[in-house]
Amino acid sequence: MRIAIFTDTYPPEINGVATSCRNLYHTLSAHGDSVLVVATNPYNNELSFYGDILRLPGIDMKHLYDYRWASVYNADAMKLIKEFNPEVIHIQTDGGVGQFGFIAANILHVATVYTFHTMMEDYTYYATRGYFDRAAKSIVRTYVRYKSRRADEFITPSIKIQEYMRNIGVDAYMNVIPTGIDFSAFKKENIDAKKVKDLRAKYGLSPDTYVILSLGRVAKEKSIDICLEGYANFLKSHPKKKTKFVVVGGGPALKELQELSGKLGLGDSVVFIGPVNPDTVPLYYALGDLFVSASITETQGLTFMEAMASSLLLFARYDESLVGTIKDGEDGFFFLDAEDMGKKLPGILALSQTKQNAIRASALKAIEPYSLDKFYTRVHEVYERAIKKNW
Repeated sequence: MRIAIFTDTYPPEINGVATSCRNLYHTLSAHGDSVLVVATNPYNNELSFYGDILRLPGIDMKHLYDYRWASVYNADAMKLIKEFNPEVIHIQTDGGVGQFGFIAANILHVATVYTFHTMMEDYTYYATRGYFDRAAKSIVRTYVRYKSRRADEFITPSIKIQEYMRNIGVDAYMNVIPTGIDFSAFKKENIDAKKVKDLRAKYGLSPDTYVILSLGRVAKEKSIDICLEGYANFLKSHPKKKTKFVVVGGGPALKELQELSGKLGLGDSVVFIGPVNPDTVPLYYALGDLFVSASITETQGLTFMEAMASSLLLFARYDESLVGTIKDGEDGFFFLDAEDMGKKLPGILALSQTKQNAIRASALKAIEPYSLDKFYTRVHEVYERAIKKNW
């Protein structure tokens, strides 16, 4: 099958949608499908085509993670897409590239599949800065209802998004398909121990330091400030525990969080590593003992599953989207707010090795449904139905 994936974000950019699109590309290619990825060009403002990736020029969006906004149509790119002759166009995003995907599908008269990855209502403040935010959210809901009717098949990556769609009036049939992950990349036996040791030395993490890890985009909606406040509460009552809080990732909230860390008096107890190459992410997971996140805007929690695959204990702020992945006390732990996080941390650090191993084993079992093979089978079934609808 020939599939064209249209996305406004793709590695080297680091975020859940970019990771999802990369995983989709790799699993389709591994199973013998021909795949063309149409994405923005983060390197320069030119059209480029290397391997299977067609990158489009665009405008830098400095206020939005430095993403690029591409035009909704590019004539030179359209010629290359026609030559590829896709049977299915799979649209992953709603920026310029996503709109281009719908236009290309209309021109070529091919099947369309649309995946709704992002709870866009959670991001309206980037555009409104707090003004007329209610109106902006209403516009988003109208747009989502309209968009859901344009595709032959519609995918949501979690029950949480499916329920949101129903609540705002989307009546299209929805395929709930969590993104597949190549868990082998995160297994300890596949991690270069020397590189991990070198990284620990580089960032002042001694062998006996317990590392609490946050990894992902550093943005307001990720609520890393709650984690820092919770960690500060923990240190007040347990100052002698040898721990460090490590933040891996870049984003618009980085400077703000660094300032907050200073105000909380965390000093050298917090290490801000910044953005890293996506291919090295498993090494940074390997730095940690406990993965912590206070985000409640996740649509499926890819970083949570990556952390579980990396054998980290998982400590997450309670969110209904995680209920199917995390069973509190069995394969991970929930907290409610900064105060609750500070209170529960000592108990997690005091767990026996036997209990930790049991939790890790349960976590590995919990993420089995998210394997790439199962992901491939379910996505391919959607493609086949989309093609039949488009005959």
